[in-house]
Amino acid sequence: MKILHFLLAFLVVFLLPVPGFTAGTGNSVTCSKNGGFCISPKCPPGMKQIGTCGLPGSKCCRKKK
Repeated sequence: MKILHFLLAFLVVFLLPVPGFTAGTGNSVTCSKNGGFCISPKCPPGMKQIGTCGLPGSKCCRKKK
């Protein structure tokens, strides 16, 4: 029974940090990797917000498809 609890905990910890492509970004490096750029206070027209850049008020924006 203990091995089942260990396996479940391992799977939760292992799968937890796997974000989807559209998941919110949390820093400028992740924003850049997702094809975006950081700007404050809001995204310009024709762009959509895909996350934040870690700094208060800064948004990660990417061109709408």
